[in-house]
Amino acid sequence: MTQLSSLFLTAVLALASGVRAQCGAGSPHATVSGSGNSFRTTRGSTQLYSGSDYRAAIQAGLDGISSGQRVAVLASGSIGAGTITLASGKIFEGCGTINVGNRAGRGAIEIQNVNDVQIPFLTMTGNPYFGLRVSGTRNLKLGKLNFNLSGGLAIRFDRDAAMNYNVEMDTITVTGAGSHAVETWNIDGLKINSVIARDVGESGLLLQNTRNAWVGLVDGNNVATGTGYATFRMANENGKNANGNYNTNVYIDKVISRGGGRGIFCVSRSGGVVIQNVDLSNNGNNAILIENCYNVSIRSGTVNGGGEVRLSARSEFPNNKDIWITLQVNNNSVRESPCGENTNFSISGNARQQIC
Repeated sequence: MTQLSSLFLTAVLALASGVRAQCGAGSPHATVSGSGNSFRTTRGSTQLYSGSDYRAAIQAGLDGISSGQRVAVLASGSIGAGTITLASGKIFEGCGTINVGNRAGRGAIEIQNVNDVQIPFLTMTGNPYFGLRVSGTRNLKLGKLNFNLSGGLAIRFDRDAAMNYNVEMDTITVTGAGSHAVETWNIDGLKINSVIARDVGESGLLLQNTRNAWVGLVDGNNVATGTGYATFRMANENGKNANGNYNTNVYIDKVISRGGGRGIFCVSRSGGVVIQNVDLSNNGNNAILIENCYNVSIRSGTVNGGGEVRLSARSEFPNNKDIWITLQVNNNSVRESPCGENTNFSISGNARQQIC
């Protein structure tokens, strides 16, 4: 095991141990209880809120604790089109089911320009514009988060906002999002155990302008049907280092994709990535599309049926360079057009091959 792999493993084990406890266990500093139209927020013997507004009850709990303290939302309810905001150092546990509405351009939960926020547990339903909206954070830790949505985008790191540093996620499970399950922009230092996407309209995991990243698993079923997105997509100079090179800094252990649209898509001057293993079957668009990307290595795995494995390029960006693909491809084809620079294929299986 390399030193880098060892560091990633240590970080993942630490993250997993931090979310192993049951939601609301022990002695939270504040709790939100109740149901229907009656909610109560307490901090010890102090009542922080009592009334019918579920969002206000949650916000009162968050506002009533200090940095390093924890609020557990035991009650289920609806915040409508409102927004919950988290300040630095707050630990938020969503033990009940939080139903949300759609507030244009905003998140149901927002984490912006703050440090050391933790959400170990969350269950969200509804149709948010963004379930979580994030920017300008340091040391954000997201644990076991479940989004059972009827539309919207589950987790979004804003494009036109400050960088994020040292973001960790355990298991993010998203069903029914109309857009992406997890979309990142502007992250330096990202670790994700797994993203599980089911019946999601656009990408399962979309990384953009993100570097120094490790992801254990991206698993998509019926993701990006009829679109140009993919179960796993990298775009907009993802993997480009601060000094402008594309030395490897993004590591993906495994991508699984069934049906939907594309399986894997690298585009718009992205790269610097090693994908250790893939398991792609019956994708409705390209099983794999690499377009204007640099230093991309797919080291093992299988592709069965679906759209072709393709290397392509747009004229407005430099061509593909330094690509390595080792795969078993059956009932499909592998095509490179136009020819890239230093492209390397090791293809087994019955695939038709049209490569340079």
